[in-house]
Amino acid sequence: KSTIVNPKINDVDVFSIVSDDQYAYVNFFKVASGAIIQSHTLELKKKLAEKDEDLLIMAVTELRQRFQSTSKECYTSIPISNVWENLKINVPKIGDKRKLVDLSYRNAKHIQMERLRRSENTKKLQHNKRLMEQMQNDLRLKVKPTHIECFDNSNIQGNNPVAACVVFKNGKPSKREYRHFNIKTVDGPDDFASMEEVVYRRYKRLVQEVKDLPQLIVVDGGKGQLSSAVKSLERLGLLGTIAIIGVAKK
Repeated sequence: KSTIVNPKINDVDVFSIVSDDQYAYVNFFKVASGAIIQSHTLELKKKLAEKDEDLLIMAVTELRQRFQSTSKECYTSIPISNVWENLKINVPKIGDKRKLVDLSYRNAKHIQMERLRRSENTKKLQHNKRLMEQMQNDLRLKVKPTHIECFDNSNIQGNNPVAACVVFKNGKPSKREYRHFNIKTVDGPDDFASMEEVVYRRYKRLVQEVKDLPQLIVVDGGKGQLSSAVKSLERLGLLGTIAIIGVAKK
């Protein structure tokens, strides 16, 4: 939708540029009768160490042709050489004209930050993929563990036993799927029995609800906790379907 700026500002093009080592981002506003009626950000990949001034001149030419602009005046965020006939170029310092340029600059900066965020997310995905491939090799798994579930038991001085299940998908915590369990069938501090109960309850429910099972289960503990968890998978007919490991101190 159009944004009202100042009715006195009419038929003006606004350009601003933000750049980094690899890309430049040029934002364009078309202002008519005091309102921003068009906005577009052009992304330019740098080939050499081009100056912002040269990139902005190139972008102004392209954007004015693309949007068929016939404005006789434009505001820019940095000074540039005037290579066009019948075009007045200003770099506003104060007032509503400066606010227009600042708004255009923020738009360009926003696009730059979005690209950096996407690039960072891509790097994280690639990193997570390498980690899962490493886990697959180290643990000799049949498939990459894109869905991992981890279990731990706890109690307060032997009373009030509880357990927790945390879930990772594609190398990231899936906090919506975290679960907390109150131990129901075990009296006193029996870590092995607690692990057997909570693993059984978790996967009995997933099977009943026909939900996706993990490729890897991690239990906090040594042979005892691991054996208890394996026993539950055996009861459910899932042993061999899901890989399971125990993580023990030392």
